[in-house]
Amino acid sequence: MVSTFGPEGPAKCSGLDVVRYDADSLHTEFGARFHLVESATELHQTPFGTTQQFVYCYCTLETA
Repeated sequence: MVSTFGPEGPAKCSGLDVVRYDADSLHTEFGARFHLVESATELHQTPFGTTQQFVYCYCTLETA
């Protein structure tokens, strides 16, 4: 299970540039041996009253 900023997430976090992913592009980062089982997006409410989009990917390693 991996989570990161989604495609509509912020361009910066704590002043640092971030990379935003959708489920397919995040899955690609892990390579062909991983199988994308499920993905989801979430709009997270921050303590500062803003929302940030996250994407979650659940992948398994192909063993055969």
